[in-house]
Amino acid sequence: MNRLKYFFLITDLGFVVYWLITIFHMIPQEYLFKDYQDPILVAWNWSFLPLDLLISLTGLLSLYLYSKQKHIWSHFAFLSLILTFCSGLQALVFWAIRLDFDISWWIPNLYLLVYPCFFLKSVWRECGSSYKTNMRRESM
Repeated sequence: MNRLKYFFLITDLGFVVYWLITIFHMIPQEYLFKDYQDPILVAWNWSFLPLDLLISLTGLLSLYLYSKQKHIWSHFAFLSLILTFCSGLQALVFWAIRLDFDISWWIPNLYLLVYPCFFLKSVWRECGSSYKTNMRRESM
C-alpha cells in the first residue's frame, strides 16, 4: 500500500477535480476534446461520471480502511483498480474507434489503463490473505 496510496490519492482526487472543473466549464477551449459540443459526445463524457466517482469512493475508502487496519481495505482497493483499468480502457477504445489520437486525452487514459496493472497482483494476494485471516478468526 505504500506506493499505491499515492496513486490512489492522485487518481481519486484527480477525478473529483476533473468533474468539478467540468461542471463549472473551467477547461480552456484549446484543451477540450474534438467535437466537445456534440450532444452525443457530451453524453458519452458524462456517462463516465458515476464510474469515475465510484473509483474515487472505493479508492479513498480503501485508504481510510487501511489507516484503521481493517483487512477489507484490500477488497475496496482491488475494486478501485479494476474500475480504473476499465475506465481507461473504455475511453481509449472510444478514441481509437474515432481515430482520434489527441495526446492530451490519450496520456491520462493510458495512465488509468496501465497503473492498476502494477498493483492488481499484490492487492489480490492481500485480499486472499485477509480472507484466510478472517476464516481463522471465525474458526476459533
